Amino acid sequence: MKETLHSIEYTRVVAKLVKMRTDAGMTQRDLARALDRENSFVWRLETGRRRLDVIEFYWVCKALRRDAAVVYRELIEEILAPTALDA
Repeated sequence: MKETLHSIEYTRVVAKLVKMRTDAGMTQRDLARALDRENSFVWRLETGRRRLDVIEFYWVCKALRRDAAVVYRELIEEILAPTALDA
């Protein structure tokens, strides 16, 4: 099994979370505050220096006022969608 933290799939997860945060009008600091975590927690997630586990994924979605199940389905569709690199 290959390392997931630097995979194309995980990169898409991180991009989705960043977009959700910015669409919500939140800074990294705002999200960290909503999660009751240090600012560096969000920074490490968004820069791929820390893996997000499934419970944290749920908490992040909740803090961003998104349904985690819906976000997960969107991610699966995005991950499975062909890219220009696949051609």
